[in-house]
Amino acid sequence: MLIGPQNSAVAGTLAARLRTVRERIGAAARAAGRNEDSVTLLAVSKGHAAAAVGALARLGVEHFGESYLQEALPKLDALAGLELSWHFIGHLQANKTRAVAERFAWVHGLDRLRIAERLAAQRPHWAPPLNVCVQVKLAPDATKGGASASEARALLMALASFPRLRARGLMCMLPEGLDAAGQRARFSAVRRLYEDLRQEGAALDTLSMGMSGDFEAAVAAGSTLVRIGTALLGARADAAGVGGP
Repeated sequence: MLIGPQNSAVAGTLAARLRTVRERIGAAARAAGRNEDSVTLLAVSKGHAAAAVGALARLGVEHFGESYLQEALPKLDALAGLELSWHFIGHLQANKTRAVAERFAWVHGLDRLRIAERLAAQRPHWAPPLNVCVQVKLAPDATKGGASASEARALLMALASFPRLRARGLMCMLPEGLDAAGQRARFSAVRRLYEDLRQEGAALDTLSMGMSGDFEAAVAAGSTLVRIGTALLGARADAAGVGGP
């Protein structure tokens, strides 16, 4: 069962959480000498009903992230009348690329050339190029996908040959259990790779780093987009048979 706001009290809770998250993003940005407007808030709406997305949209949130197609597509249909930017942030299997290429504006977890090839071939000719972030993993972690630094470089170079894709930047997910210093170190390593790639000529503008438990460290390290679920919408229930932390 998906979770959605059922009354004005719940909508009020969403508004309060959104205020708090934005205040925390702003404080982290200012502490790092940055403008808070340099950080985009991506609301991770997987596990929550279309009504929750609609409530946040009415509060000014424009970007929403989904990981499971079987849950996301009915939600996109239900909210088709709203001008929202949908981001696919989960692991993308080859047999599901068509729906993502056709329905989403962004893909954040690209780490294989084969997936890029399929997305490029399946992106509709009438749609703008699909925005993509290459997922990087700069330290061993069996629970997370991602490309090494050298693999990310090669993949970004290959993306230049796909006019239906637009390389925007890098994305990362940290392993569980890191302390604040460990979070900062991992995020800073991704930031250094991002800056190196830009100096080498890659036209990148997005660092998709930080979730509910670590977004302040990500902003301090230079993240331009934070993916916030629990801190905004609360704990997720099982959705379409798929659970999540």
